[in-house]
Amino acid sequence: MTALSLQADCSRCAALCCVVLAFDRGEMFAFDKPACEPCRHLAADGCQVHADRKPLGFRGCIAFDCAGAGQYVTQVMFGGRSWRDDPDLARPMGEAFATMLAVHAQLGHLHQSRSLSLPDEMQQRLCELERALQPAAGWTLEDVRAGRAEKAVAEVRAFLASLRPFVATRS
Repeated sequence: MTALSLQADCSRCAALCCVVLAFDRGEMFAFDKPACEPCRHLAADGCQVHADRKPLGFRGCIAFDCAGAGQYVTQVMFGGRSWRDDPDLARPMGEAFATMLAVHAQLGHLHQSRSLSLPDEMQQRLCELERALQPAAGWTLEDVRAGRAEKAVAEVRAFLASLRPFVATRS
């Protein structure tokens, strides 16, 4: 099993966050953008305003981190192919990206949970869930469409909720 990278590498992605995600005009974004529509600043060679995102009102773009989901979808699930070259890939790539965002986020939460003092059985369950989020054969679009990834994410969320007694509360 190859561990999923939880580090974003935008150079290996097809700008999925700039297409798939919606955003609302406000403190973090200068205008509204519906989901599954490319941002108006997205050009063939990348973001036209990347260097000026903060002064132009796109702090949300700076703050967003896909935790490696974008490059996983682009490079692993779609073999480096992109919606840019084949518009028919836009919908399935978007579907996969939305699901892999959750997979990568939950895997990150599990990694953080390793620092807790957990009983052995819970440590074992944590390891099982990490393996479930990182199947040996990798995730496929079929896994996403069949709900296997979402099922694994739901199991992790339930497990994480069970960890509340082990998290020190701050006053």
